[in-house]
Amino acid sequence: MNRYDNQAKRIRKEVLFRVAKAFMGDHPQEEINRIPAEMRPKDGDSSRCCIYKDREVLKYRIMAALGFGVEDEKDELTPLRDYFDRALHRAAVENTGLTVIDIACSACLSSRYLVTNACRGCLGRPCQTNCPKDAVEVVGGRAVIHPDRCVNCGLCLKACPYNAIVRTPVPCEEVCPVNAISKNAAGREEIDHDKCIDCGQCVRACPFAAIEERSQMIDVLKALQDGRKPVALLAPAVVGQFPATLSQIAAALEQLGFCRTEEVAVGADETVRREAAEWQERIQAGAPFMTTSCCPAYVKAVNKHLPELKEFVSHTPSPMAISARMAKEASPEKLTVFIGPCIAKRAEGLNNPDVDYVLTFEELGAIFDTAGIDLRTYPSKPIEPAAQNGGRGFPVSGGVTAAIREHLAEHAAELKPVCINGLDSKALARLQAAVTRGCDGNFIEVMCCEGGCMNGPGVLSNPVVASRKLAELLAEKPKTSA
Repeated sequence: MNRYDNQAKRIRKEVLFRVAKAFMGDHPQEEINRIPAEMRPKDGDSSRCCIYKDREVLKYRIMAALGFGVEDEKDELTPLRDYFDRALHRAAVENTGLTVIDIACSACLSSRYLVTNACRGCLGRPCQTNCPKDAVEVVGGRAVIHPDRCVNCGLCLKACPYNAIVRTPVPCEEVCPVNAISKNAAGREEIDHDKCIDCGQCVRACPFAAIEERSQMIDVLKALQDGRKPVALLAPAVVGQFPATLSQIAAALEQLGFCRTEEVAVGADETVRREAAEWQERIQAGAPFMTTSCCPAYVKAVNKHLPELKEFVSHTPSPMAISARMAKEASPEKLTVFIGPCIAKRAEGLNNPDVDYVLTFEELGAIFDTAGIDLRTYPSKPIEPAAQNGGRGFPVSGGVTAAIREHLAEHAAELKPVCINGLDSKALARLQAAVTRGCDGNFIEVMCCEGGCMNGPGVLSNPVVASRKLAELLAEKPKTSA
């Protein structure tokens, strides 16, 4: 089953589509105001207790699509059209952090172990025997776990021969690698932004879609409407996201009003050259290892949670940063819009004067749909300069290492890579251990998302399918394809 598609994700996509459609309409303020009622009509079905709560949740989703968080609400009676007007007239995006829609949060029970009806009350009672805290008791022929004594060790689950014990997680807390999300006094989730690394894993994990990102889609649409003709910086993870080739996507972007499209994979090729040289210089100077720097969520995790690792992180700018700098040097007057799978790129872009806006593939898909663009009908428009395979392979785990190894050529044997495929508490502990106890290798590639950027929170396609499409592209000659 494709866990990257569910009803919550579809609602988010519909909201983006409707906001973009309202922007392009004749009376956008009124159309924005009517979205909640249109999505949850009076006589329609509701996903919560009533359509009125559904509409209230939708209001906050629309605010996020306009670039605002729940925290920005000063008066809950402020109509959506007022937020729309503020979005149209703001000079710049001020905050890119995630926001929790508290009334959408289900206040999940804290993670714990439960005994299901599959329990047979067996004579062996391995659950009770193996519990180190005497938290399991058999009552009425069935095991019961006392939560006040349970320490969540999971030994009972492993011991049960009937698989009658299950663990009920809190999905958003489960996936956060830095424990930045937790329950408040009301039992609902809240984000500690001092800890948060903007990886977006909680956004995808929450089954109620209660966590949203502040979008910059309206800012980009306004720039296009004003004829500012920005430069589209297309991330290499775009392969497989749309039913089209790179060149067809470039043609469609031009139709939308972008002056040109540039492959961020070209910036990745430059990252390879710089990072390979930096790695050689560091190792020759006696450094035990160096880590990559292209994943902004990982870099933020180091800055906030592993400062002792900071000296080992590459100083080479990310492919987005390099591509944006090249675009600004070529056309200083043009806006730059990075389009990719990553939420953390918004925060990176906010701190980079060369990056004006960041869109996810989800948002671009909403814009294409609203504009009635069928990518399959577009002619090829080759992107120049075309990237090499090394840069195009960046979005899969191990792709950076492969590109570095190929670039090192006769020195490739000196490279001893370690791959951190997905950032979690164990991966962070492993990175910390590399500093304190040494590392098995001398080059550590870190991807916050398991599988790489193809599995980012802003993707449209199943990462397995998209990765297969990328492999097919890389099997062609480096400068074809597109």
